[in-house]
Amino acid sequence: MAVAAPITDPIANPAAPETGATLTVDLGAIEANWRTLVRQLLTVPCAAVVKANAYGLGLEPVTAALVRAGCKTFFVADIAEARAVRARAPEAMIYVLTGFTPNWGDAFIEIKARPVINSTTELAEWDAFVSARGWQGGAALHIDTGMRRLGITPEEAAALAPRAQTQNHGIALLMSHLACADNPDHPLNATQINLFRELRGLYEGIPASLANSSGIFLGDVAHFDLARPGAALYGVNPTPGKPNPMQSVVELTGRILQLRNVARDETVGYGATWTAKRASRIAVVALGYADGLMRSASGTDDHPGGVAIIAGERCSIVGRISMDLVCIDITDLSGSVHRGDFATLIGGDITVDDVAASAGTIGYEVLTRLGSRNHVFYRGA
Repeated sequence: MAVAAPITDPIANPAAPETGATLTVDLGAIEANWRTLVRQLLTVPCAAVVKANAYGLGLEPVTAALVRAGCKTFFVADIAEARAVRARAPEAMIYVLTGFTPNWGDAFIEIKARPVINSTTELAEWDAFVSARGWQGGAALHIDTGMRRLGITPEEAAALAPRAQTQNHGIALLMSHLACADNPDHPLNATQINLFRELRGLYEGIPASLANSSGIFLGDVAHFDLARPGAALYGVNPTPGKPNPMQSVVELTGRILQLRNVARDETVGYGATWTAKRASRIAVVALGYADGLMRSASGTDDHPGGVAIIAGERCSIVGRISMDLVCIDITDLSGSVHRGDFATLIGGDITVDDVAASAGTIGYEVLTRLGSRNHVFYRGA
């Protein structure tokens, strides 16, 4: 079956032959995805979550693209990421999700970033620090409304509410995080939204943020004053089970190193987990789990694995995916294949979510594993 063309032709990229695998990141698609959320779904400002090196796709180029799109607020994991964002977004508001410890304090001042306060202990440390430094940069206060990871309890949030009516209270944003937004019918969504609304009412005049990527699609009731999408910007479907409203962002390709014949009843790869049911033709591709291709997408006798596109057609992964190599069954290809051609593991009609499903995981994990060894090519930079 013929499938859609990939994002770009790696052969046309002169650096591609130096590596086995090439990761192409479409920065224009990231910009378009942010604008889609802003123009079609939101009536409040839209931030961008660029933690984990922009979900593995490159923090600095992705930040620059989002700034071009109009994004003015960014959420990162730590101070190192905040520093990288500040280099590309000199006027942006930057929030650091892992919060505050005293030894990081001067860095917050240096790069004008705001911590997300996740406990009353952090809040006390933050208050002591800003009092000693005389700094009024502000912080976000994170309330745990049902995720039960980071954040102060609802009871603590209610007890702290009078602080919001004092001068120089230092709370620049009230925030929480939805646990089940990708399942719009889950009852915890309504529970969290209602609880957050009640608590937000105690903090008059302070902007509030709840909606992540999937939370945006729960409607205005979840939007409050600031949305903060992450995965949707990078092409992961924020509405599982429905058509993806976001553009594809990444393509992963690998060079074919060898074509070989495998006789019926012969096995392929470590553990001899896949057995040829007929005389077969196999393409060995220079791309493995060291390049972000998940080993759990291997094809075995008992479980179908992932797929690749070779010569415009879908082909199955067979045998265990190894560190540097993956084997693809090209027996049924109608076109010709040659050593040096490229296989597409993500791209065309193979989405990040498809790859995640074949590996038994989520698109987030797939994305964050990419780029560590591949040659990375930015389209639209």
